[in-house]
Amino acid sequence: MFFTYLRRELRRRRRAALVVASGLALGIALVIVVTSVSTGMNRAQSQVLQSLYGLGTDMTVTKAAAPTDGASQRPRFHFGAQDDGAKGTQSSDRVFAQGFTTLPATTVTAVAGQHGVASAVGGLSLDVVKVNGQFTRGRFQQQGGTGGGRRGPGGFAQGQVRGGGADFDVNQYSVYGTDVAHPALGPLTSSKITSGRNFTAKETDSAVAVADAAYARQKKLAVGGKVTVKGVAFAIVGIATADSGDAAADLYVPLKRAQTLAGDKDKVTTIYVKATDSQSIAAVKKTIQKNVSGTTVTTSADLANTVSGSLSTASGLATTVGRWLSIVVLVAAFLVAGLLTASAVSRRVREFGTLKALGWTSGRVTRQVVGEAMVNGLVGGVLGIALGLAGAYAVTAFGPTLQAQLGGSGGRSGGFGGGSGGFGGGFGGGFGPGRRAAKSLEVALTAPVSLTTVALAVALAVAGGLIAGAFGGWRASRLRPADALRRVE
Repeated sequence: MFFTYLRRELRRRRRAALVVASGLALGIALVIVVTSVSTGMNRAQSQVLQSLYGLGTDMTVTKAAAPTDGASQRPRFHFGAQDDGAKGTQSSDRVFAQGFTTLPATTVTAVAGQHGVASAVGGLSLDVVKVNGQFTRGRFQQQGGTGGGRRGPGGFAQGQVRGGGADFDVNQYSVYGTDVAHPALGPLTSSKITSGRNFTAKETDSAVAVADAAYARQKKLAVGGKVTVKGVAFAIVGIATADSGDAAADLYVPLKRAQTLAGDKDKVTTIYVKATDSQSIAAVKKTIQKNVSGTTVTTSADLANTVSGSLSTASGLATTVGRWLSIVVLVAAFLVAGLLTASAVSRRVREFGTLKALGWTSGRVTRQVVGEAMVNGLVGGVLGIALGLAGAYAVTAFGPTLQAQLGGSGGRSGGFGGGSGGFGGGFGGGFGPGRRAAKSLEVALTAPVSLTTVALAVALAVAGGLIAGAFGGWRASRLRPADALRRVE
């Protein structure tokens, strides 16, 4: 009887039912789209952070910044003038830790021993500056030609030195020393080996290298080839492609080899840390800062605060404006559904009065109204899920490419500064510690829909039906048969 009457009433009032269901559908669809876009923003931000941290890294530990003399931290190049020709070509490599700040390798062990730390791995980030070129000797030209030219005091010929000078090329690239015995942490984990192979645990001190794909294309490097760093020929065993499109380093070599190149035996620049529980990262950070002095701990949350650009703007809109807009629209949809259901009940006073006169109890009338509202809510939920999935697909297919800029703390230097003094005096102050050039990445906006989001939509549909049914049921339960029968529709 209940379902028969329910079916007949919904068919008889299908236009009103469709209006209620459509209102709920719009609110639910907006919630799905905003939730999916927010999830896409979080994934995009994680992708940006993984390009620096590496997959699985929860935080990094570096040496605490301290005031230093910038002049002592500029690479210096000294060349002696030589004759023209092949013998005059000179080349010099300078390999130094990025930021000129290092930590003892024993710090890795100290960090790994802290409560809440699952694993810790050290790495050495290096900058390599290669200067290559030659000096050209100038030629003396005597005034008045080669014959009986003018002579100055003491009988010396008068003239000028013309030509000559220096022509040098400067090439800068980055090298990362990775702990090949612990490949699960570090920047290389955010790249995929697309050609060749990765390091093996036995290659702790081997002259082997993995090249970033973009750098390999630029320098025309391939697996099986050689690349020379500070006079050492490294065999290229693999080509790595960064998932984010921007690698952490141009070349990756075993940590021990990197320490030898820089003259930093048993030194690291960064410690990559994985926590035992992702919910306790903040507590682990405090523990490391307290027990391991002279270090700075940076979590992914700290690094996320430095993300700027269109990704940051869109993320802010999705988490603030979009969230509140969804709430407002959803509340409005629930209220409209409730008011329309209550209004429909008021127009069915004679019907419900007759039913009560025939023996229907107030509870049975209320259940009938709530049942109709629940069906309207479920229909609205189905329509809302369909609209939401279509909207999320449209965002993924036609959404803009967002730009993320990450700059600020520690690590890689900002390039050459504007210092003077030539090669003998060193380069400018662009290599100071704690200075990082802004890193820009392009990330495609996606809106993935999870099962949790669909379950949320179903819950909202049920809640909308219950709210609307509660309004109408309360109104119907207050009707008395005698009063209802006196009214004519």
